[in-house]
Amino acid sequence: MTRYGIDALTAVRLVREGVVVSDQHKLVAPNLLRSQALSIIYRSVRDGSTTATDARQQLEGITTMSIRLLGDRVSRGTAFRLASSLDWDDTPNAEYVAVAQLQADAFVTGDPALAKAVADLVTVAPYEALLAG
Repeated sequence: MTRYGIDALTAVRLVREGVVVSDQHKLVAPNLLRSQALSIIYRSVRDGSTTATDARQQLEGITTMSIRLLGDRVSRGTAFRLASSLDWDDTPNAEYVAVAQLQADAFVTGDPALAKAVADLVTVAPYEALLAG
């Protein structure tokens, strides 16, 4: 079994592509994943690239996705330290990286700049790794 930390971009992509991740993989993310996914989907309705009907289905997909959401003290403290050490202006990306460091074998992100920035801190896996198995 491989545990993958994923970000909201990855979760939304999985739902939009109708991918059901194999039982051989476990997904983990910080609690903020659902709020960020909601925001991504909402913005896609606002810009006209997604219909309201599709958005509702995507939100339901996010809600029913088999993913362990974490927001414990250790994860938050690790995120704070990561954001500080990387001199980031905000902590959301650090929360994803913290969960990946603490709870996952690899991190999958839809943000190439984030993947590059944290490649020395966590194992970064391509999206396609979630399709295997």
